[in-house]
Amino acid sequence: MNHLPEPTRVVRLPDGTHVYADRLPATYSGPQVVHQHIHQAAPDRTVQRLALGSGVGAGAVAAGVYFGPLLVGVLTAIAANLAMLAFLALVLAWGVHTVVKSTGSSEGAAAVKNARRLTRRRRR
Repeated sequence: MNHLPEPTRVVRLPDGTHVYADRLPATYSGPQVVHQHIHQAAPDRTVQRLALGSGVGAGAVAAGVYFGPLLVGVLTAIAANLAMLAFLALVLAWGVHTVVKSTGSSEGAAAVKNARRLTRRRRR
């Protein structure tokens, strides 16, 4: 039976865990202690660090990293479009006002004058 491999040895470590003897580190000094330092971060990174620390997972962090700036970009584009539409409406209204004012007849001017008189009388 010399063709069979030797059975693997299992060793119990001082902390109570079992490991294979061929996978032991060169020097074992007990369980490792990990020190975690939390530093002040930018607001967008703080949420990601909290998600990582609370065990939410990489999906939530990736979503925050990807969709956060994407959302800011989309909202900025919408605001720019609305500002452009408001400016266009202002220019068109001014153009219509100018055209109507320049092509108006003397009857229209008299009607405006009478309307102003009526509103002044009603206010008194």
